[in-house]
Amino acid sequence: MIPQTAVIYSNGSQECERAAQLLLSLDGEYLEYRLNQHFTQKSFENEFGQKAEYPQIALGAQHVGNLKDLLHVAKEKGLI
Repeated sequence: MIPQTAVIYSNGSQECERAAQLLLSLDGEYLEYRLNQHFTQKSFENEFGQKAEYPQIALGAQHVGNLKDLLHVAKEKGLI
């Protein structure tokens, strides 16, 4: 189980959907912020860098990174 609420910064891509499904499968809760609804591309790049990929994920106050990074954290914690 993921103890903190996750935040997914999403552009609606399949990778973003996979991140959401992974969090749900781990009994985690998440908030999804969508490009052009909750933030702009410019603010995304300012926050995460120009080369950042979607999705960007945070667990509580800790920025995890993209979907691969989330998988790595879940594996480290023995969740998968």
